[in-house]
Amino acid sequence: MKRFLIGLAIGIVILASILGGAIGDRLFGYKPLDRWFPREQRLEQESGRAGEVKILYEESVVIGVVEKVSPSVVTVGIKKTRQVFSPFEIDIFDPFGIFRQPREEKVEQDIGTGFIINSEGMIVTNKHVVADTRAEYKVITKDDKEYKTIKIYRDPVNDLAILKINASNLLPVELGDSSDLRVGQFVIAIGTALGEFRHTVTTGVISGLGRGITAGDPFSGYVERLDDVIQTDAAINPGNSGGPLLNSSGQVIGVNVAVSQAGENIGFAIPINVIKESLANFEKTGRFVRPFLGIRYKMIGRDLALLNDVPEGAYIIEVIEGSAAEKAGIKEGDIIIKINGQAVREKDGGLAKLIAQKKVGDKTKLIIWRDGQELEFEATLEEFSE
Repeated sequence: MKRFLIGLAIGIVILASILGGAIGDRLFGYKPLDRWFPREQRLEQESGRAGEVKILYEESVVIGVVEKVSPSVVTVGIKKTRQVFSPFEIDIFDPFGIFRQPREEKVEQDIGTGFIINSEGMIVTNKHVVADTRAEYKVITKDDKEYKTIKIYRDPVNDLAILKINASNLLPVELGDSSDLRVGQFVIAIGTALGEFRHTVTTGVISGLGRGITAGDPFSGYVERLDDVIQTDAAINPGNSGGPLLNSSGQVIGVNVAVSQAGENIGFAIPINVIKESLANFEKTGRFVRPFLGIRYKMIGRDLALLNDVPEGAYIIEVIEGSAAEKAGIKEGDIIIKINGQAVREKDGGLAKLIAQKKVGDKTKLIIWRDGQELEFEATLEEFSE
């Protein structure tokens, strides 16, 4: 009984201490337990530097990612000869001066970015970065070593290319997963901004997902339609094309591809899962083999469809001669509204996403809107390789 009373007394003392500490903390800011159990939030409030802790955390994340990934990011340069004709070089006293041949000028400059995907010299970049098939391209690594590109593989569907250089023991990036990205997620971009400032680092967030854009590049004049891309406010400038968009773990979640000329802080990246599918295809065959319908088109979204009293879908601008589309009877001006029962909607990734899910040789049932009527066609997808 005596032991019981002693234990009860000790318990009451402990309980009173805890309650007293809680009351003192609430009323007077007295924190007796913080001496042994510091509370980070309390310390932040006490010092008046709560924001500083957050800033230091973000800085450490960015610094860590940059140190980890920068050795795997490369600059892509071009070397070519172009013809230059200047009116100021015409001799006004020479009547035949205007018929003289333009002079040749050698051009050598940085034009884009890429990242290493294996230790044996395979590098991913955008197709539009290396669009000039007559030019020579080189790769410059973080330690300023230059390598001549010995082979270029261009994806006929995605804005993707693989460069091969003669190198070994390179440090590849880690590819992430773009299927679970969320708007507001923190991201980091690394690239050769403006084709001049190598390994420029910018940060931001994912501003939108599933965007459809028409992408261009001032270095190549290349323009194409891209669907289902990531929008970010991380600064992406001309020259950043082909560089990695990274998450806070240093994984590549996208390939920077374009910047909006109409607004500020609006950049775009191709989701890395799209690239991973292309790479898996490439590893099996040694080339890019893609199902090909054989059309050029423009997506008609909901608003444009309502405005023009037509259905949503892919509006056919051109049918490639001899293609599966021509063989099936598809014509310019048609609108593809369904493929194998699936609606073709811009918000869902458009026609490109649906075709990319098919294989060469697959038979596709197409519902076409033509002259106010829905018609059914069947096309067998053919191979489109580089």
